[in-house]
Amino acid sequence: MILEFEPGDKVINPLNKNWGIGQVQSIINNKITVNFQNVGKKVINSDNIKLEKYD
Repeated sequence: MILEFEPGDKVINPLNKNWGIGQVQSIINNKITVNFQNVGKKVINSDNIKLEKYD
């Protein structure tokens, strides 16, 4: 599976928009570490949650 994100990209979690805008920190296999404005660092399993790129 190819992920469409790379470190530094801005993303949102469509299931938890109140987390705010996040910045991708790292990607290891299907685990994406994102630092969100309102909730800090979260590790997202890309199999379960589809992040959306924020422009």
